[in-house]
This record gives sequence, C-alpha cells and structure tokens, in this order.
Amino acid sequence: MTALSQDEAPSQPTTTATNARRVALIVAIAFFMQLLDSTIISTSLPQMGASFGVPAVAMSIGITVYMLTMAVFVPLSGWLADRFGARNIFLVAIALFTLASLACGFSQNLTEFVAARAVQGLGSALMTPVGRILVLRNASKSELLNATALITWPALFAPVVGPVLGGFITTYLSWHWNFFINIPLGLVGLALVARFIPGDREADPKPLDWPGFFLTSLGLACLLYGLERIAHPEDGMLPTVLLIAAGIVVGWLAVRHLWRAPHPLLDLSSFKVQTFAISTLAAGTIFRVAINATPFLLPLLFQVGFGLSPVDAGMMILAYFLGNLGMKTVTTPTLRRFGFRSVMVVNGIIASASIMACAAISPQTPQALVVVLMLIAGLSRSMQFTALNTLAFADIAAAQRSSAATLSSMLQQVAMLFGVAVAAAILNLSLIARGGPALGLVDFRIAFLAIGAIGLVAALRFLVLPQGAGAEVSGHAARN
Repeated sequence: MTALSQDEAPSQPTTTATNARRVALIVAIAFFMQLLDSTIISTSLPQMGASFGVPAVAMSIGITVYMLTMAVFVPLSGWLADRFGARNIFLVAIALFTLASLACGFSQNLTEFVAARAVQGLGSALMTPVGRILVLRNASKSELLNATALITWPALFAPVVGPVLGGFITTYLSWHWNFFINIPLGLVGLALVARFIPGDREADPKPLDWPGFFLTSLGLACLLYGLERIAHPEDGMLPTVLLIAAGIVVGWLAVRHLWRAPHPLLDLSSFKVQTFAISTLAAGTIFRVAINATPFLLPLLFQVGFGLSPVDAGMMILAYFLGNLGMKTVTTPTLRRFGFRSVMVVNGIIASASIMACAAISPQTPQALVVVLMLIAGLSRSMQFTALNTLAFADIAAAQRSSAATLSSMLQQVAMLFGVAVAAAILNLSLIARGGPALGLVDFRIAFLAIGAIGLVAALRFLVLPQGAGAEVSGHAARN
C-alpha cells in the first residue's frame, strides 16, 4: 500500500491521462540524458587519454567502473524508493548524475575521472528503475502503453544523436563538453520532477535485507563484468570464465536467499506472473539478446566486412535507428488492434528475419536495398522493445512494482551485455574455425544467421501467451 507524503495536496495519486503522459515525458528526459552520456563518451576516449597522459585503451576503465557501480546499486533502488519516496530518490539520482557529469568534465587526471564516473554510475543505477516506478505509480493500466512508449524513445533516439554529437563536440570544442552537455538537461529534469511529479512512499517500509543486497550486487557485478570481457578476448579467457561462473553461483545463492528471507530486498513473486516472466525473464531476455547484438554487429559489418569509412557506415546505421523512431507513432494503435500476443509473435518473426537478411547483403548490394533493410530492422526492433517493456508490467500488482522495476532493469543490463558477448563470441569462433587472419564477410554472415535464429526461437515462444494477454493495457479485448 502506498501513502502520499504529507506535503502533497491530493490525497490519492493522480491517474489522469494528462498526468501520466507528463510524468512519463519527464522521466524520458532523464533517461535521455543518461543514455546520451553512455553513447557519447566512446567518441572522445582517445582525446581524453591524450589529455590525461595515458593510452586510449586505459580510458576503458571509466566505462568499466561506471558499469560495475551500476550493477552494485541497481538492486538497492527499489528498496530506497519505498523507504524514502520514489520522487525523492529520482531527484537524488538526477542530482548525482548531473554533479558527476560536471566533475567528469573538470577532471584533470584519470583518477579523478574514474571517481566521477563511479558517482555517475550510482546516479544511473537509481535513475532507471526508480523512473519506471514513477511511471507505474502515476499511470493507470489503460494509460500504461502510451507512457511506456514515451520512456522507451530515449533508448532509440540517444544512439542516433550520441556518436554524431560526440564526434562534433570533440572535434570542434573539446571532450569536456561531452559531459557539460548534461548540466542543462539535469537542471531541467530536477525542476520538472520537483514541480510536477507527486511524492509518495510506502506507509510501512521493509527493513533492508543486507545479505540479499550483498549477494545480488556481487552476483550481478561478476556476471556483467564477465560478459563485458567476452568482447575483448585479448584480455584472457580464464578470468572471464571465472567471473561468469562466480556470477552464476552467487546469483543462485542470491535467488535462494530472496525466496526464503522474511523481508527480501527483491520480491521474486513477480516471476509468478506469466506476462512478467515471459517478457522479462524467458522469451523477453532471449529476444533482447538478439536485438542488442544487432547494433554491435552492424557497424563492424559495414566497416570491416564492407570496407566502408566510419562516416559512410554511420549513414547506414542512421537508417537503422531512424527506423526505430519511425515506428513509435504506430506502435500503440497496432497493439490496440491486434493485441500483445499476435504482435510479439509476428513482429518478432519479421525482426528476426531482417537480422538474418543482413547475412545476404554485400558491398555489391544496391545501397537503396540496404537502407530499406535497415529501416525494416529498426522498425521491427522498436515495436518489439515497446511491446516487451509494456507487457512486463501489465499484470503486476501495486505491491510488486518496485521489485519488478528493479528486476527488469537488472535483466535488461544482462541481456544488453550478453547480446554483445554472444555476437563477439560467434565472430571469434567463426574466425578460429576457418583459420583466417582477420574477420571477413563470411564471419558476419554466420553471426547474423545465428543471432536471427535466436530471435526467431524467442518470437515463437510468445505463442504460449493467452490471446488476451495484457488486454487491459492494450485495449485489445474491448474490440473483440
């Protein structure tokens, strides 16, 4: 049960469509800042290394520390939202991220930069799950689809503008401004959250489950770091295998503890809800592996396989992400017309087929045909993302929202890194199997076929959903 704080005027949460859209849009602004930072930093690592007097490869520690800090504190986010209020924690998250961005920009050496990135990771760890909690608490089920579509667009739009904007800023200004750009976004976000999002907190918050926090954070950190290392086989495979194994073992201990604890850090009962389990843990995670592997493979295909320049490859990728954005206007009416089950199966097959079709293109393929394929792949990816993110919370009870949002964020991080890891592993295994000196077009063809097959299996798995799954959210049942 959720109680409003005393200083809020309304005695019950406002659930009008206008308020739900407003809250979702404010959360989307914060998500955009966070995701823009993640995509923009890679363009400036060489210049930052030169500024700090270290090799460019050493700068990757800034990305690693950010990821590990996120992994440690994401499991705590739901408990903090219940204990201190979701709006308050969201304000803290934005403030931490904004101040850490300022510190990153003013860093004079690698040590200062790594410390600032750790604080950024803490802010990011709290921002994503708590932002979802705010949307869930302020949107009724009939408004959840539109609200989810709004908070999904930053994940689709930030990768479009991030690398381009980062390259422009690094070239014509300096790498410092890649972080300073977050300051106005953060200030606007703070003002909007404080002004328009109502405060709420649990009337009787649970005590903190310290063993659950330790086991969950350690397991997630080991697993994510191990998966991230798969894409860098030159660092040695033994530490990677040991990290992944440790993550799995500690993760199993964490799940065992969470099922048995009287006041668990994370309520795993959400996995008993079919729509949440399938869209978040089972088929949903498998499909996310496929759609997260694709943006990793495409730039490599165009630059290494086709021999295109980074600029020309970027133009091809732009068509892919524009397809992501183009689907946003038709996602909601499509889900309302056909329902989640039909859309996720049919669209999932189209998305998987478009991934496998990338194995058929070559430098001789007409550019117009490649652009059309990229648009189709982007359109279907966007549809599936929104459907998965919405269906996950369609049947979640109010008492389960905080834990469900946290679990969803954790599993999406795993799927993101696992997608890159699987794609990198397939490329390396193909290269080893044929004994080639370097990656060739055949290696990418094998990778796209394998990744597409993974997506196809996941798409067919959605057939286990009942025809009316999530109907209260999509509105599909009312038309039948």
